[in-house]
Amino acid sequence: MQPVAFVTGASTGIGFETARKLAAAGFTVYAGARRVEKMEPLKAHGVNVVALDVTDEASMGAAVGGVMAAHGRIDVLVNNAGYGSYGSLEEVQPAEGRRQFDVNVFGLARMTQLVIPAMRAARRGRIINVSSMGGKMYEPLGAWYHATKFAVEGLSDSLRMELKPHGIGVSIIEPGGTRTEWGAISARGLLASSGTGPYAAQAKVMAAVLATTEKASLTTRPEVVADAIVHAATSARPKTRYQVGGSARALLLLRHLLPDRVFDLVLWNLYKRIAA
Repeated sequence: MQPVAFVTGASTGIGFETARKLAAAGFTVYAGARRVEKMEPLKAHGVNVVALDVTDEASMGAAVGGVMAAHGRIDVLVNNAGYGSYGSLEEVQPAEGRRQFDVNVFGLARMTQLVIPAMRAARRGRIINVSSMGGKMYEPLGAWYHATKFAVEGLSDSLRMELKPHGIGVSIIEPGGTRTEWGAISARGLLASSGTGPYAAQAKVMAAVLATTEKASLTTRPEVVADAIVHAATSARPKTRYQVGGSARALLLLRHLLPDRVFDLVLWNLYKRIAA
């Protein structure tokens, strides 16, 4: 039987390419997102498209329940749904901070809860959580976003240990800057929150850095990240972590080697040069 995979956040970018590549690798693939119309091209690749809102319990239950009813199992869950909420902690409204956690952490956790029982009964399965290099480092005006990705890292590490006795593997994907609409959307939100007032100078630099996801020379193609996810889904011995893209590997190495205040200085000077 073909293995069954479910990919969240599949309307564009990493999720879209992951769904396409998993289908090419022989999976029966279900792709979920709120913007169903954006996923229409996936149908030509044999991907099943479903409506999914990872902040809505009924939507998640219906999506997973539909796949279980059709196949009796989900072999691979790719938790990719997420967005970046940027702005100073002082100025971002608490409701937006809660929404950031609802999408990036609680939605991921609930989707995982829904697929575990069948995986545990079968004593096999893979859960692949798309984190970020931002789960190991930080940026000014990114407190809420980085808090969620740090949470995804800790959640995934704990989950890996508790599910290992049940035959279920957990891998974390840590992309660097990726050529998607993510950065431009995050930059607009940042400027709306902190583009004027006491953090405006920092916001101008950070918005320019986030917008570099549109520049091919500074980013990794989403297909490259999708390749890492496919490896995590198919390898007999997948890695626990996949750092994808040159920027992720370089910045995470610096974060590991440098003291905090030195890394602060190096990162900010780097970002000012990128924004110039």
